[in-house]
Order: sequence, then structure tokens, then C-alpha cells
Amino acid sequence: MNAEELLQKLERSGITLKDMLDTAMELYVGDESEKVRRRLKRVMLRHLNDINVQALLLSALLLEENFRVEGDPVNLVADELIGINIAEYIGGKMALFNFFYYDTRKPGILAELPPFLDDAIGGFIAGCMTRLFQEDFE
Repeated sequence: MNAEELLQKLERSGITLKDMLDTAMELYVGDESEKVRRRLKRVMLRHLNDINVQALLLSALLLEENFRVEGDPVNLVADELIGINIAEYIGGKMALFNFFYYDTRKPGILAELPPFLDDAIGGFIAGCMTRLFQEDFE
């Protein structure tokens, strides 16, 4: 699978690359937002080609299709675990803080997604944003 194939699967669930970029940038504070957005797109596409990110995002998609829950019950933590793992896999421990920031604020598309996808996509965005700024210091 490549990034394009994964994006097609996400689009069938109403999630586009543009949505993810818009959501990421909604909480961005700083200058040169267009430059950051262009760099973030490259980071996202690179990580959408990673087999581990693909597996975790696909697991969230499959859970949404095959595991029914009403709302987002407080005793459901598997969705959080998927999001945390995606964030930390991409951006390390620092991404955990970004994940919780996106998870509590629920900007953009995150507010519209069901439980597994909002955390998986939130984790993906948090990990990519963290990685983006880590690359500035590497």
C-alpha cells in the first residue's frame, strides 16, 4: 500500500489530506503558516507511506466499520491507545503532549469523526506536527 491508496481509504470515511492539514493548522501558532503547511504536507505524505502508520490507521478504519459503540464511552480506551501509538511512533514522547492537545480541543475534522478515527487522525496530526518541528532542530 502507498500513501495514495491509504488516502483513498480515508476519503471513503470522509477524511481528506486537506482536512488533516486544515485541522493541524487550526491550532498552529506562529509565523509563515503557508510554509509550515507545505512542509507538513510533505511530512504527512512521508508517514502515510510507512507500513506501521498504515497498519494503525487501517485498524481504526476497520474498528469503525466492525465495532459498534454508542458515542465515545469513557470506558473505551482502545481508541486513545491507537492515537497515542501513532503520535509517539511518528514524533516520539513529545508528540504525546500534542496528541492530548488535539484530542481535548478537537479542532476541524476531529470534532466530526467517530471515536476510533478521531483519535487515530488526531494522533497522526500530532505526530506529524511534532516531527515537523523536530526536523528544524536535527
